[in-house]
Amino acid sequence: MRCKVLIFVVLLDLIKHASSDEIQANPNTNATLPCNITFQGNTLNVSLIRVRWTRNASSIAMFGGAEEQIKEGFSWDPTNFTNGDFSLTIMRASLSLQGVYECKVSYNSEDLPSTNVTFSIVAPPTVSVPQKWVLLEKETEFECFASGFCPPPVFFSWSIEEQVIKPPIQVDGEPGPDGFYTAVDKLTNFYPSKENQNATFSCKVSHSGSDHELDFHLNVTNLPSVRLSVVQTRSSNAPLTLYCDVESFYPEEASVSWFQNGTMLPDPPVTNQNNDRTYTTRRYFTLSPEQRQQRGTVECAVNQPGVVDPVSTSADLEKLDPQDEAPVLTNAAKASVAMMCISIVLVFLLCFGFSWSRRDEKQKSLTVSRIILPPRVIVGQKGRVSVSIEGRRVDRVQTTWFLNDTPISDTSLTGTSRSNFNCLYTPLTTIHLPSGLTLTSPASEKGPLLTSRGEMGYYKLHTQGPLHSSGKGSHLISALTFVPQISLHKGAVFKCHVSYVGKDKIVEERVSERFTILSPPEVSEIQLADTENNPDVISMTVRATQFHPDVITFRWFCQGGELSPVASKASSSPRPNSEGFFSAFSQCKLPRSEVEKGATKVWVSVHHIALKQPITRETRGFIKRPCVSDLISFTNASDQTFSLGCEITDFYPPNISVTWLKLRGGEEDDREEEVIEGGELWGPIQTQPRLFRATATLKRKPNPQEKRDKAGGVTCRVQHCSLKEPIVKHWRNGENAAPTIPPSVSVCWSSEGVGVFSIVLKRGHPKAKILWAAGGHTLSPLVSSETEEIGDDGQRELKSVCALEKSTSLPSLPEKLSERRRSSQAIKTKAAVTDPDSEEIQYIDEKVDGDNKDMDRYEETISEEEEEEDSYKEAKADTSALHINKVNLRADLRESEKSCLRVCVEITHPALHIPVYRTWTEANEEISSSA
Repeated sequence: MRCKVLIFVVLLDLIKHASSDEIQANPNTNATLPCNITFQGNTLNVSLIRVRWTRNASSIAMFGGAEEQIKEGFSWDPTNFTNGDFSLTIMRASLSLQGVYECKVSYNSEDLPSTNVTFSIVAPPTVSVPQKWVLLEKETEFECFASGFCPPPVFFSWSIEEQVIKPPIQVDGEPGPDGFYTAVDKLTNFYPSKENQNATFSCKVSHSGSDHELDFHLNVTNLPSVRLSVVQTRSSNAPLTLYCDVESFYPEEASVSWFQNGTMLPDPPVTNQNNDRTYTTRRYFTLSPEQRQQRGTVECAVNQPGVVDPVSTSADLEKLDPQDEAPVLTNAAKASVAMMCISIVLVFLLCFGFSWSRRDEKQKSLTVSRIILPPRVIVGQKGRVSVSIEGRRVDRVQTTWFLNDTPISDTSLTGTSRSNFNCLYTPLTTIHLPSGLTLTSPASEKGPLLTSRGEMGYYKLHTQGPLHSSGKGSHLISALTFVPQISLHKGAVFKCHVSYVGKDKIVEERVSERFTILSPPEVSEIQLADTENNPDVISMTVRATQFHPDVITFRWFCQGGELSPVASKASSSPRPNSEGFFSAFSQCKLPRSEVEKGATKVWVSVHHIALKQPITRETRGFIKRPCVSDLISFTNASDQTFSLGCEITDFYPPNISVTWLKLRGGEEDDREEEVIEGGELWGPIQTQPRLFRATATLKRKPNPQEKRDKAGGVTCRVQHCSLKEPIVKHWRNGENAAPTIPPSVSVCWSSEGVGVFSIVLKRGHPKAKILWAAGGHTLSPLVSSETEEIGDDGQRELKSVCALEKSTSLPSLPEKLSERRRSSQAIKTKAAVTDPDSEEIQYIDEKVDGDNKDMDRYEETISEEEEEEDSYKEAKADTSALHINKVNLRADLRESEKSCLRVCVEITHPALHIPVYRTWTEANEEISSSA
């Protein structure tokens, strides 16, 4: 006994005390409170350990001997106690769990130094700025809200186009019922101008070392100028017609009301009823000056229900609006006319000299159509807007397109920004290699549109013509292809300015109508869950996301008819997310007895304007798809039995079946043979109210033939009512077999400095991982392509190919390649992998759109555009093109000689303890390898 006491005293002297800590966590996350004591000496006896965690003198968790108590919401791992780790984990942290926690540990009834841990919640704020209309050049006040944060304070700052207009200011905020804080800051004494209409405003909130920024744009109201006028009449007893000119106002929505002596005047009735119960009405139409000069016949037609031919009357404008009658002028009027005629003659004589140099302007009259919009504008799908121009000199016409008031440039072949990738723009170019291979350097199909706002867009400008036609002259079509985005195009209009080449004067301007951007919804499956406070009712919920506009309809049905939803966010206007898309959900409830047994089929139909057909989701009860792990194998050394097993988790209902089959190998397509007996299923065991798990095992003793068959294996097939197709897991003989690795890599260089490196791995299981890297003193990872095939010997082969181009400076655009920007040729990966040294050369050319000056009809231009879009999609979907890696080699700062190129491939496999490397070095140096 005395010896044990002495050993324990020595053990206490060797204990290292744990230090106090401060732990912070976000709400609803797990947090670990450390309590670690390092013992130097023998292994601890768990029966002598006593651990207790307290907070504010209240016990949280306690362990002693065979007894263990821990409150709900906390967890720990007693198996770590023998290692001196007594840490406590808080599940789903909340404000109520903040405070100072104390960890007390004793060993063999001797108290060890305690540990104090301060736990607190850190919640980032949610930033919002209420949108409102502001008056132009009128004092305006903005409010920025930061809600749901903890602890205080936060710091607010304001900026316009990244220029700070109000420095950071500290605000403590007010606590809410849930314990989180809300703060608000105001931007006052701000006078909006016209330049602020499209400017980006930012409210930045800093909290606990992190920044949260919200960008918004102003809705500026421009007050109109109003002028009241009267239509003169000859009689004072006739009705008096007034008109009000409202000019220079924004936005377009505006209404006009009339008042007399402070009392609002009602709108005049459209029709009046006669004594014989018939109706009388008078309608007005104002002819524009151009329409009035056209003269001709004016007709008024009246259409009525049930009448095939409308009743109409017509009159000649020469009679209604005579212009050849000699007006009766007074002497003063005659004098004014005489002076006006003299002034006109003088002006004509002064301008006669200038008119001679501009005599051909009479031939420059143009007829410009309205802007034609696509019938449906869908997010992410290309749309086309166009305008038709007709005239005698359309060959000298140029067009400029605008989005609202921002000019649009062609971004269809714009390269990646240098600031993002530290490289210059390289267009789509082709490099020819020996042995019949070609490499393609890809070019981006998207570039910046509005750089001041940091947004991206795809725009492609087309001009077809001039096409010769009869009548007024030639025909020209100007079109614009764009990819709709809600952030750019919502509520926007396209403008087209028509002018002559070399002239600043705008001949014609056309403005399109506002168009609605469509985005079809993404509809989830029907999710079933328990109803609170009513265990006999199951709630069914379906969600629709990423749709636009916000109007969406959910209709629920069962086999007996249509159901009424109990909760829905579809009828009201949901708030859009940061990208401008909307989300909504709908919920329906049914008795548990009908849902769980699957006797009642329930489905929901989702209707939206962007859908040609409604989306339908259905369910036959509360079901959950199982999750099946990979097969794990092990061998019992005592009886040499071979066992396989897998975990099947989170499924419902509990009915599940497992079938084991023998797998034949050695062929390109593995085939299953007879069913293997001896499989067992442990479970199902319930883990949650409607979730189960099970374990499938197979114990067998393989025969000598199966031991020799290294290519065969076993298949585990899991079937459940929630699966349309069974879940299949394979296990092969010789798992974790290392592949055969060649001693070196193969390389082929082209005359243009592009090298193709390849390596072939034979056999092995599972598939090895291959990583290529290249450089000088340091290496950078490269992009490669791998294919897996069956070799001549019937074994699987993994072939990897990597192409690179070396340089000693940043890449530039050669002049000879800039002339071929419209050609696209690519190396086929499969051919390069199979035989990099092939002598037969095959080129793949893709044609892109070009100018076609012989088109005769506008419909043909649209057909050409559709063919071009199909070609673009095919080229983009071609995943077999081999990527060219750019490797820059610069002169070493310490030496005058240029760095040598090194290309290295790293091969990792579970059967290899460390990776295997194969290296190729420039200047015919020896190929090194290490394993």
